[in-house]
Amino acid sequence: MEIKEESNRFVLLNDENKEIGEMTWSDAGTEMMIIDHTFVDPAYRGQKLAEKLVYNGVEKARREGKKIIPLCPFAKKEFDSKPEYGDVLRN
Repeated sequence: MEIKEESNRFVLLNDENKEIGEMTWSDAGTEMMIIDHTFVDPAYRGQKLAEKLVYNGVEKARREGKKIIPLCPFAKKEFDSKPEYGDVLRN
């Protein structure tokens, strides 16, 4: 499995380099990211891959000094259950 960053999205690739998931965001100004979509192919669910996609978004926000608004229901659930993401959550 590999996660690759493209323009406003992280793409999840399987071992055959086929796209099996993604997390997308919109930039809200220069200091904010809005996570608006997280998806993993049903055949690959249950492996914490969506969690890894959101984690990549959190790490990107930390590197770039941005805050995140998790509009996507999955990302919101991740932020609600992981207090360690609080540093990048926009209140």
